[in-house]
Amino acid sequence: MSPENNNTEYVFCCHIAGVFDVNRQAILPANDFSMLEPWLASIVAQGVKAIIFHNHFSTDTCARYAHPLVRFERVLYDDTYRPNVFRYFAYRNYLQQQGHSITSVFMNDATDVVMRRNPFTDPYFLKHPDNLFCGDEPKPLDNEWMRNHGKYFREQSKAYILFEETFGHQTLLNCGIIGGKKELICNFLEALCTFHRECNQHNPTAYTGDMGAFNFIARTLFGKTLLHGEPVNTVFKQYEDERRDCWFQHK
Repeated sequence: MSPENNNTEYVFCCHIAGVFDVNRQAILPANDFSMLEPWLASIVAQGVKAIIFHNHFSTDTCARYAHPLVRFERVLYDDTYRPNVFRYFAYRNYLQQQGHSITSVFMNDATDVVMRRNPFTDPYFLKHPDNLFCGDEPKPLDNEWMRNHGKYFREQSKAYILFEETFGHQTLLNCGIIGGKKELICNFLEALCTFHRECNQHNPTAYTGDMGAFNFIARTLFGKTLLHGEPVNTVFKQYEDERRDCWFQHK
């Protein structure tokens, strides 16, 4: 595919270095692009535009990975939130302030996800302009990890307790893949950021609240619009490298 296009669809990712990453139990080194290379290559191969939000890549690194489809956006990290929560504030602010020409967007965990097909040209995406697309996992919301994950929220919000009781049997959604038309995504991000601001500032636990908050907002406010699983994502953590029938491979 030619990279020269006027598409108004984008895929976002956010990479924050110099901060302890609870998922990897390490501080991600600054100016190391290696973790993003497979994701970026997969996006560019499909002729899709990407914006990489970051707090650390040097001018030389940005130049090395420069491409007509790729834009780097430096952000000032706010340590009120863990990096995988902070990203939603960065995305929301960008769409509100600079995203006027964007019509559709996906947001990815760029270190775990690669694009296998262009979602924006797929008939399934085009036939569902009012839907929120996301990843999922082959397990219910009510599982040991999520129960531990939600402990802090249960202390902050009675609504979260009711959510767990109501939707515990439903499929666990995964926020490594989120997308849809811009208006819907803006509304979703506003609701998600509001929840984090009210219930997740300075979370002292070993869990970031990312997955819990995402499932809470998606299920309680956007439940009728949700579309997940095939063709959005492959089976989580099955490393189905040969599949090309889904838009994204998530591990």
